[in-house]
Amino acid sequence: MTFDIDMIKKVYERYPERIAAARQIVGKPLTLSEKILYTHLWEGNATQAHERGNSYVDFAPDRVAMQDATAQMALLQFMQAGKAKVAVPSTAHADHLIQARVGAQADLQEGLNKNSEVFNFLGSVCDKYGIGFWKPGAGIIHQVVLENYAFPGGMMIGTDSHTVNAGGLGMVAIGVGGADAVDVMAGMAWELKMPKLIGVKLTGKMNGWTSAKDVILKVAGILTVKGGTGCIVEYFGEGAESLSATGKGTICNMGAEIGATTSTFGYDDSMRRYLAATGRQDVVDAADKIAEHLTGDAEVYANPEQYFDQLIEINLSELAPHLNGPFTPDLATPVSEFRAKAEANGWPLEVEWALIGSCTNSSYEDLSRAASIVEDAVAKGVKPKAILGINPGSEQVKFTAERDGFLNSFRKFENARIFTNACGPCIGQWDREGAEKGEKNSIIHSFNRNFAKRADGNPNTHAFVASPEMVAAIAISGRLDFNPITDTLTNESGEQIKLNEPKGFELPEKGFAVDDNGYQAPSEDGSSVVVNVSPTSDRLQLLEEFPAWDGKNITGAKVLIKAFGKCTTDHISMAGPWLKYRGHLDNISNNMLIGAVNAYNMETNNVKNELTGEYGEVPAVQRAYKAAGVPTIVVGDQNYGEGSSREHAAMEPRHLGVKAVLVKSFARIHETNLKKQGMLGITFANETDYDKILEDDTVNFLDLDQFAPGKQLTLEFVHKDGTKDIIVANHTYNDQQIEWFKAGSALNLIKQQEKN
Repeated sequence: MTFDIDMIKKVYERYPERIAAARQIVGKPLTLSEKILYTHLWEGNATQAHERGNSYVDFAPDRVAMQDATAQMALLQFMQAGKAKVAVPSTAHADHLIQARVGAQADLQEGLNKNSEVFNFLGSVCDKYGIGFWKPGAGIIHQVVLENYAFPGGMMIGTDSHTVNAGGLGMVAIGVGGADAVDVMAGMAWELKMPKLIGVKLTGKMNGWTSAKDVILKVAGILTVKGGTGCIVEYFGEGAESLSATGKGTICNMGAEIGATTSTFGYDDSMRRYLAATGRQDVVDAADKIAEHLTGDAEVYANPEQYFDQLIEINLSELAPHLNGPFTPDLATPVSEFRAKAEANGWPLEVEWALIGSCTNSSYEDLSRAASIVEDAVAKGVKPKAILGINPGSEQVKFTAERDGFLNSFRKFENARIFTNACGPCIGQWDREGAEKGEKNSIIHSFNRNFAKRADGNPNTHAFVASPEMVAAIAISGRLDFNPITDTLTNESGEQIKLNEPKGFELPEKGFAVDDNGYQAPSEDGSSVVVNVSPTSDRLQLLEEFPAWDGKNITGAKVLIKAFGKCTTDHISMAGPWLKYRGHLDNISNNMLIGAVNAYNMETNNVKNELTGEYGEVPAVQRAYKAAGVPTIVVGDQNYGEGSSREHAAMEPRHLGVKAVLVKSFARIHETNLKKQGMLGITFANETDYDKILEDDTVNFLDLDQFAPGKQLTLEFVHKDGTKDIIVANHTYNDQQIEWFKAGSALNLIKQQEKN
């Protein structure tokens, strides 16, 4: 079935007129990204050209998607907005709270037992407010969205950074914080700075061991983890058209790892095939009527250097399989160069675990290609050296792959484990035996992120990212430096054998099938549905308003922590065992910044309490400051808040009384999340001023009472010896965002406007 087909048809009906208006205003041919953006302007037809990288623009997204970990806080906020029903089609997906340990059935039941309170809460809120609910086991949010909701030319926001996966079906799909989702669900405009555009021209055609995953692994190596910040990446060319829709999804998915606002591809035959195979021929029929508008103009792709802010070209015929890592997803190494690089860096080469799945690579095509490697090894008498873990992307993928024998292929390896259709190890929901020992080791996976401690909680686990077929090959060899293109393996008879190249199926020959896809439709009228939150619950907590700004300068503030180096949202608000508190702001605030490295002692979760002179855990010290009425600031390095969209990383410091975050640069989503929660997110005008801030400084804002768009802020850092440093800070707040700050949060402002 097609969800929301009437909405999709309405979007397509307005395309010709809005694109004609945009083309007249802009005065040049349009990229696909521009077409989607200009057709989703809140104001309707374009009346002005918006400057890339500078103009703040109000948009009207078509739909909202939330996963269970972030949905809790998003829906707790939506409950405060005073609305009877969501204004746009919205869904919540229970995929983050199920821990991988034994196998699918046992792990799912354990997840239900442990999280029933949260699942019941989500189910009832969805039922009440007209939100579709995908129950535990239904699948990973982004795979389920691709199978059911994504459509060419649409605009979607989601409370997860990998919402961008839907670009595989030609959407502009953007990861946001829960407060942004609340705006859209409440029927308000959604604001975004007009993105710059990076064009990636793909030529040639992949062959052999190379897969779509290697395209984004290569791009990540080129652009680094912040090279896409503030940009949409648009893929085009004959090579793009040769990729499957799920392959395109994989590439767009990992665009989050280069900081991109989103990534997308133009509408083509692979999308038609995928939409039809997933029961959405009516979307194909509607899209075909405006197909010319669902891809970039021909002149753009003929002369891309004139229309994109940056251009990258990749020849797929020459692209090699890659392994990226460890500890960062942009450290890209072709497999042929990996052995020398690993030996030079002392990376452990033996692999105990190899994992296939996550929202990035858990499609039918991914599983079929990996299964072909396993079948080949079995036929040639080779036993695997590593444990192989599999997370199918959805119940539909799992059911179909089971029917077609691919899961049985994996089971031919005695130590293979088929986990639940859920995120599992990718987000730290993995009870890995022995991880608590903290031993130096390596794993390989087809996930998107590989930050320290992310998968198993062990800071010494070196995680490497590769395609599912490369993960399968390395699981068989047991070594990271195994190159299946050139290397041989010894089988049980002592013979040297080579693995065949992977073979798979873009789509199931017999079609997709499923008994129960796990979808729960909401009530037509949810007014009688009761949502219960126990006041004694340690999992859920109703929200209270954050206090409004008093209009005065912040004075007498202390430096809670000066974070050194990479400080992702995992460092600011860890996942893993903390996921269970995602609906309880006070409890989850006990993980605030416990993973950040304190620049003053190079330790984690150990900062000085200036009230006592003693050192303590970051949350405890901050609670002491809050109790004493002492304001604080957090200081950070480059790309602060990189990684997941996790708005808890902004809400926790806000809840515990931190007043401002001053850094060298922000990751896009985190900066927006801080603004939405009424926090000050500011950057050094001179990055070297970071070095001037001392542990025992007292901080005074000198002109915050004159807060205005484009006006720098001045901070005074008073050192213990009485000397001072005056530091100038930049900000990107516009008039609307300053109103959020004044009101105490964007949600506070919504409620004020509702009353008026």
